[in-house]
Amino acid sequence: MTDSETALIVGAGVGLSASLARLFASEGMRIALAARNTEKLKPLAEETRARCYTCDAGDAGQVGALFKGVSGDLGVPDVVVYNASRRVRAPITDLNPAEVETAIRITCYGGFLVGQAAARLMIERGSGSILFSGASASVKGYPQSATFAMGKFGLRGLAQSMARELAPKNIHVAHFVIDGGIRGPRHEDGGNDAHLDPDAIARTYLHAHRQHRSAWTWEFELRPWVETF
Repeated sequence: MTDSETALIVGAGVGLSASLARLFASEGMRIALAARNTEKLKPLAEETRARCYTCDAGDAGQVGALFKGVSGDLGVPDVVVYNASRRVRAPITDLNPAEVETAIRITCYGGFLVGQAAARLMIERGSGSILFSGASASVKGYPQSATFAMGKFGLRGLAQSMARELAPKNIHVAHFVIDGGIRGPRHEDGGNDAHLDPDAIARTYLHAHRQHRSAWTWEFELRPWVETF
């Protein structure tokens, strides 16, 4: 085991999470990637020398096992990113309660479980960063998007409360309002920067982790220059 840091990304995929994994790896960090389906992560894991862990973030037992496994394999995480979410889009009168419950469990309750598990280990060590990925829906409810708004509003409240509680314990908690589409297969912008560059977002996450504790930021808002707000 070296003195390098350990980064855990929960809800890992091929977009922002991949940019985070590559950037963290370039900083010499040991990388852990957690997702319900880890098959899709194999190319990224090979590229970043990451370990993959199967985990449903909304299941307390699986989250506990995840942190036990990562801590044993790579060391207690120095930075934990919660990037899991689920959308259910429909008019309020048509929403399926079971689907809404599942979405909120993943988007918000999972953030609580991961944040709690990370905090317990980081408090014992006396340092660490816990970073939560939000969205436009964290601060503004849109039509036919009540489920996503409930989940993201709740996640933002969790982050705000944790930031105030844990800062005196040398744990930096930050929430990121990603206000716009992230460039990728679903959002091609022809090179005019109309969508957020995932690599640029990742650099802001790293900046948050590296911030000096005399000038911590609890929330970042990131949006492309053409986005209205």
